[in-house]
Amino acid sequence: MEKTSRQQFEFKAEMKQLLHLIVNSLYTNPEVFLRELVSNASDALNKVRFLQVTGQEVQSPKLPLRIKIEVDEKEQTFSIEDTGIGMTFDDLTGRLGTVASSGTMEFLQQLKDNKNCLDGNMIGQFGVGFYSAFMVADQITVETRHAGPAETGWIWVSDGKGTYEIEERARTERGTRISFRLKDEHKEFASPERIKQLIRKYSNFVDFTIEVNGEEVNSRGAVWHKNKNEVTDEERIEFYKFISNDFQEPLDHLHLAMEGRINFKALIFVPRKAKPDFFRVENLKSLQLYSNRVFVQEDCEALLPEYLRFAEGVVDSEDLPLNVSREVTQHSPVMVRIREVLVNKFFGMIEYWAESEPEKFRTFYEEFGQLFKSGLNTDFANRDRIIELMRFHSTFTVDGAAADGAGKEPKAQKTDGKETDGKKSKAQGPGAKKVKAKKSDVKDEESKKPDDKAKDADKSGAMSDMIPLAGYLERMPESQKEIYYLSGDSLGELKRDPRLEYFRKKYIEVLLLADPVDAFVVPGIGMYKEKPLKSIEKADLDLEDDPDDEKKPERVSGEALERLLAVFREEAGDRVESVVASKRLVDSAVTLTIGKEGLDSHLERMMKMMDQETGPSKRVLEVNPSHPVILNMRRLQERGNDETVRLMARQLYDGARLLQGELESPGEFVARMTRVMELASR
Repeated sequence: MEKTSRQQFEFKAEMKQLLHLIVNSLYTNPEVFLRELVSNASDALNKVRFLQVTGQEVQSPKLPLRIKIEVDEKEQTFSIEDTGIGMTFDDLTGRLGTVASSGTMEFLQQLKDNKNCLDGNMIGQFGVGFYSAFMVADQITVETRHAGPAETGWIWVSDGKGTYEIEERARTERGTRISFRLKDEHKEFASPERIKQLIRKYSNFVDFTIEVNGEEVNSRGAVWHKNKNEVTDEERIEFYKFISNDFQEPLDHLHLAMEGRINFKALIFVPRKAKPDFFRVENLKSLQLYSNRVFVQEDCEALLPEYLRFAEGVVDSEDLPLNVSREVTQHSPVMVRIREVLVNKFFGMIEYWAESEPEKFRTFYEEFGQLFKSGLNTDFANRDRIIELMRFHSTFTVDGAAADGAGKEPKAQKTDGKETDGKKSKAQGPGAKKVKAKKSDVKDEESKKPDDKAKDADKSGAMSDMIPLAGYLERMPESQKEIYYLSGDSLGELKRDPRLEYFRKKYIEVLLLADPVDAFVVPGIGMYKEKPLKSIEKADLDLEDDPDDEKKPERVSGEALERLLAVFREEAGDRVESVVASKRLVDSAVTLTIGKEGLDSHLERMMKMMDQETGPSKRVLEVNPSHPVILNMRRLQERGNDETVRLMARQLYDGARLLQGELESPGEFVARMTRVMELASR
């Protein structure tokens, strides 16, 4: 196909959908079209400047790097022109005719969720900035010439209704010009003063001259090069909004000027809220990299590890050479040292929040905690620091969880053969100090009611319902050898789990892991302060026999117990590893636990959801010899009513599987339940 004649193309299906929604939606903030067009122009200028400083040949090398905006109130027209890298024919068809961003479909979905009421701030967040011009214009014209010396000029025209046209057009200088006539309802953007106001609001820190009808309007200051004491909060917030496309103020920032072994300046921000598409791996972006104010790379992955890529900002080092490729620049020794400093500074800031600014820490942990915790499995140099910053719900801190077993004064447990009592232990909030528990503190914890312990934990203020491992350790009795946890889909589900019954009765704290990331990272901790972390799902827990069990008026034991367990084994078949009498159950008849080498059931379910087949782990079926149903089964067995006993055994086993989300045939379960009710009602 000849490229010299006018050609018409159809937008791809997704682009048609996007443009249809943009053209036909209601707008709550249409002014951001200007921010997006200026941002694109700035990117084009950065690219051509990089070519120039690295000695590559470009068309019109003496052209000043600038952005020129012209508006005409009478004609209601708008144009923006840059002297940047420009576009080729393939760029026009590939970048303006198809969905270029993986976030576009998420943008469409959120637009639908908002009932086609388009908040302009969504445009920048989802990477569909150029098309925002269709908010204010019916037709757009793009005139462009790429910076390559042999390239020619092109013109692109579209009304956004399904097609666009491209034609070769003579253009003497490199760069891009976008022009259109404003819709009547948006004629305010033909006012020079209105445009100047918006430039200062959204684009004041663009590192190139911006002219509006011949007048320079932006400050062009590299704010990260200023002394941090000379930068006002307002300047800093404006700069953050400019580089992040966020409309909220940042949570906090780092303003660094490092000199000595390595020289660099940086201004880095932690957003207050995660972006809508944040948790898609391909959308994790790193910091912008500059070399002595010269833009090098938009998304420099070498600057921060993946688990810290919630940050937005700029790093600028005069030590970086520009006469080598970007790939080599990224992996230079200079980059390695910069990364070490940045990571250390980040940890220092987060640790300070945890200790002194709990509300900031809470916001950070709620928004970015999942990503941050994933660093436990990748950054072994900072593993211990990540562990200290992790927070968990527990049976002592979640409302109602600790009090479920209360109602009478618990017996004091023994430590080294002596009855325990003593001083009150400190509560552990987000800023918990890493203090080893005193013996007197531990003794007092053993003699407290669980609801008293929960009240102590609540005294820490913000994030009082979550604790660090140091907080758990401080409340741990000296006789306890392991840190216990249980993972599941929600706190509500975890609080009702029958496997907690023994621990509630003994007033032993259990961490409740409802965050999906915890199921992957917590088992990898292994040991904390010489205490192993262990899931209470494990069948091989070292649980003490309860002397009170032997004093209960009725309890199935001896040969009668063995006969019943044999029935359970036959009904469960080879789907279980073994069937045993339970030490952990108090109020429930049966439960399923996992063998020593088995995989946590919650983790196993999640891996299946991600199509990572692990093979089902065989469970251990635990039976409560003191439960009324088990006692009734013994009596039925003694009377020779074996059919009913088998029916009940299978129903109890499947009930345990149902609770753990492992029951494949609920229809059979319901039919069997109906049969049991029929027998019981005779």
